[in-house]
Amino acid sequence: MTMTTIDPSVQAELSRLRDSIDNIDAAVVHMLAERFKCTQQVGHLKAEHKLPPADPSREAEQIARLRRLAENAKLDPAFAEKLLNFIIAEVIRHHETIAKSA
Repeated sequence: MTMTTIDPSVQAELSRLRDSIDNIDAAVVHMLAERFKCTQQVGHLKAEHKLPPADPSREAEQIARLRRLAENAKLDPAFAEKLLNFIIAEVIRHHETIAKSA
């Protein structure tokens, strides 16, 4: 493997951008943690009142809303929908677990 010398100004810019990415990743993780704290509370409320773990109409509204937000933010709406579907599946799994233990 050959080692190439990177211009110091390029290395500095690369480091700056990577630091920003690391900060954003940390914020995303913390935001997801807060989101899941709220959805856990929803799961307990649903279990107490014998409501189903999934709410397809709410999920459809959220997907449409997130797609609009993504478009406005110049983010691929299909990617945003895939991400939300992944999160929703995890939330439903949590709600099912909560319901079984109630």
